[in-house]
Amino acid sequence: MSELQLSEAPAPEHRGLGVGESSKTGLDRCNFRFPMAALKSPSGKKFRSKPQLARYLGGSMDLGAFDFRTGKMLMSKMNKSRQRVRYDSSNQVKGKPDLNTALPVRQTASIFKQPVTKITNHPSNKVKSDPQKAVEQPRQLFWEKKLSGLNAFDIAEELVKTMDLPKGLQGVGPGCTDETLLSAIASALHTSTMPITGQLSAAVEKNPGVWLNTAQPLCKAFMVTDEDIRKQEELVQQVRKRLEEALMADMLAHVEELARDGEAPLDKPGAEEEVEDEEDEEEEPDQDQEMEHM
Repeated sequence: MSELQLSEAPAPEHRGLGVGESSKTGLDRCNFRFPMAALKSPSGKKFRSKPQLARYLGGSMDLGAFDFRTGKMLMSKMNKSRQRVRYDSSNQVKGKPDLNTALPVRQTASIFKQPVTKITNHPSNKVKSDPQKAVEQPRQLFWEKKLSGLNAFDIAEELVKTMDLPKGLQGVGPGCTDETLLSAIASALHTSTMPITGQLSAAVEKNPGVWLNTAQPLCKAFMVTDEDIRKQEELVQQVRKRLEEALMADMLAHVEELARDGEAPLDKPGAEEEVEDEEDEEEEPDQDQEMEHM
């Protein structure tokens, strides 16, 4: 840009308009002159406007900080553009911080709550928890009755017989059947961390809607005795013995099937090799006899 020189070219003289003449610019009856600034290159080419100079130079030079009237570069505009470029480049390099402090959640298909272990590099850091969020939602009275009428079917679409509850477990509340009680106890075993004791209050039988403990299933208070534990152990032993007999019968049937398949000698992979070995042994004595005759 230093090679361009600033020069002033005189404008053509404007005269006043005569009678019957009109002006498109609305200026009439006045004589005036105005200077026009122009930049001249060493080759003699003149530029009368900044857009004309920008078209001539193309993209080889940035004319954002160039003042066409003085023919100089404005340092203040150049410094601002440099700072803007530095700011944009620094923002691209820096990444956004991860401000998410939510605990990880295990995505499983289970409908029951499962504990999640959080591993951190700084065990001394203590996480503040909101006690209001930890409070469990209140449960509806007799919500276990929604589980009634649900039955299980096997692969042959036959109804699976439900297990029989001990005589010590008795239901409490209106319309509480053995099936509803069984579903309530199974749900309490999976969802509750408290021991299952039943409804300890004696007044629950008079007015279950008032004295019912929603943290316990709909059954009367019960005690597990040593006799109950012994009967359960015997039942487990019987089931294990039946399972062992079924596995042994299946294994014997599999062995018999393999024995029937192995009766044909040609079916064995080593049968052909044994036949070839016998033929080789028969040929060897013939060769020994020929050597004796020679």
